[in-house]
Amino acid sequence: MKITLAQTAGFCFGVNRAVQMVYDLVDAGKNVCTLGPIIHNPQLVNELAERGVRIVEDVGQVNDNEILVIRSHGVEQKIYEKADSLGLEICDATCPFVAKIHKIVSENSQQGDTVFIVGDKTHQEVIGIMGHCKGAVYVFSSAEELEELLKKQPELLKISVTVVSQTTFNAKKWIFIEEILKKVCTNAKIFDTICNATSMRQNEAQELARSHDVMIVVGGRHSSNTAKLYDVCKTFCARTHLIETGSEISADWFLDCGSVGVVAGASTPAGIIKEVIKTMSEILQPVDEQMEENVTVQKSFEEMTDEEAFEASLSNLTGDQKVCGVVLAVNATEIQVDFGRGITGYISANEYSSDPSVNLEDEVKIGDNLNLIIMKINDQEGTAILSKRRYDAIAGWDKIVAAKESGEVLKGVVRDIVKGGVVVYTNNVRVFIPASQATATRNESLEDLKGKEVSFRIFEIGRGRKAVGSIKSVLREERKAAQEKIWNDIAVGDRFTGVVKSITSYGAFVDIGGVDGMIHITELSWQRIKNPSEVVAVGDEVEVYVKALDLEKKKISLGYRKEEENPWTLFLNQYSVDDVITVKIVSMTTYGAFARILPGVDGLIHISQIADKHVAKTQDELSIGQEVEAKIIAIDTEKKRVSLSIRALIEKTDEVTEVSEQEVAAEETTAEEADAVE
Repeated sequence: MKITLAQTAGFCFGVNRAVQMVYDLVDAGKNVCTLGPIIHNPQLVNELAERGVRIVEDVGQVNDNEILVIRSHGVEQKIYEKADSLGLEICDATCPFVAKIHKIVSENSQQGDTVFIVGDKTHQEVIGIMGHCKGAVYVFSSAEELEELLKKQPELLKISVTVVSQTTFNAKKWIFIEEILKKVCTNAKIFDTICNATSMRQNEAQELARSHDVMIVVGGRHSSNTAKLYDVCKTFCARTHLIETGSEISADWFLDCGSVGVVAGASTPAGIIKEVIKTMSEILQPVDEQMEENVTVQKSFEEMTDEEAFEASLSNLTGDQKVCGVVLAVNATEIQVDFGRGITGYISANEYSSDPSVNLEDEVKIGDNLNLIIMKINDQEGTAILSKRRYDAIAGWDKIVAAKESGEVLKGVVRDIVKGGVVVYTNNVRVFIPASQATATRNESLEDLKGKEVSFRIFEIGRGRKAVGSIKSVLREERKAAQEKIWNDIAVGDRFTGVVKSITSYGAFVDIGGVDGMIHITELSWQRIKNPSEVVAVGDEVEVYVKALDLEKKKISLGYRKEEENPWTLFLNQYSVDDVITVKIVSMTTYGAFARILPGVDGLIHISQIADKHVAKTQDELSIGQEVEAKIIAIDTEKKRVSLSIRALIEKTDEVTEVSEQEVAAEETTAEEADAVE
């Protein structure tokens, strides 16, 4: 069986340039968004999304701190003008071939030419070209449509016309259209703007389709370039299949098949093409070793990364490579084991665990049994290189796959914070958690997760044993369960330890274990405050109790103030009527002055109780901040009011003075009477 991969398969110059621009910006730590998907390949678009690249449909959706990338298809002139008016930073990844078309139509239409565009009028590239035309423009995609247009509007035959094509337009169809234009439009200026790479790609696809039993077209189903390749191949090879990834390949396609041709669209990443070739090789791999030699691929890819090499090694393991070893010795860098073949095995720290911080001497001891994979045997030296990491990865991967199907919640430790998310290790398998799936809310820091054990679900398994998970989905379920429990059990008076989640001008919202309740501003302090932030801050852990419930509307009113700190309670415990106390004047009115007894408790000195004389204005006798002695003359516990009097103290002093004068007079009388008797 022969597999032939087209030399032109994969990214074209323009697409590769655009994708690399995005990667360079992300690697430089920039916040990036693209105007529409950067290319028509969902797998690569998803990968970029995991790294934080947003897709926007309008320049008005771009944030101030983001760089807007214009994709290779290009955009209308008005998009640039709007972005400029908004002060946006732009990275223009328009394909140079497309930009050339923009220049052609702009200059010629400005001189009065009508523009003909040969292509798909719904395609973004064509829409962008139309947006650079200054006058009349017509779009058609076949010779039939052109003839119909000229029949309906014969005046177009006599005017000056500029003709361009979509860069990915079918080269064969273009030839027919060009012939018609040359015959009937004598004033037409025709520019062949089909990309050379597109022509070469379509020509090679045609040649392969003619000479192979089965054709595989790899690319996004929404890609115009890929769709045209499929049409070309289907014309010459009935057994043509369009796929996006290797997982779509069926062994039935290759029955009674002697050769397979593979072509790929300009938006298809090399990694996906590599996966397709590998999948087909595994499906078509014959048992007969002589036949196996005939399985060839006509194009080699770049060297595998370390991660890909590791994953490939797992795929090729045999049962004979799995052994159980007994630990003979261990040090900081390696473990020595006996696995029963008269050969001494060695396990490096790197092959023991995926965790770079692992301490071998803490992990194992002499006599421990370890399940291992034989990596390499040196018969002459009687030694072998073994791996526990790879053995665990096989078992761990099986569990990952099973968990994806069952929805099982797994546990793992967050080892690294990477661009676009975090990396969790579970059973020696690396799982990527995108930032959007790593925390319950977007505002939480990823750094706080490092080193912590987390629960997560697997929601995607990609090529090369790559797994993507979600912590957020588990947190949401846990929160939902906690909410249901709280709503089933909660009652007025229940106490909770909660966390302040947000603050408004009228109160603070507190998470009491999956459900939010509100502490009204009046419940935060016994004293008058202007803003809840004077008492609590977001993230504070607070002790609260349920003041009121509305189960129908799912609303909880929380109390925060402690009764033992109630100023009125403190006042009643310390003072009573007739007590003389020192108070501070805090405010004045036309009817008296308010004096601070305790923080949170003020008493009123009525204007009639300020002095033992008529007082016209409170300010005539008292001033703000002045400290005076006053007597408590009344306490209204129901209305929580205290009445004070300065006058009562003055009258008492006068009474004392009056009694003393009478006593003196009496003593004088007694003395005079005594003198008379003598």
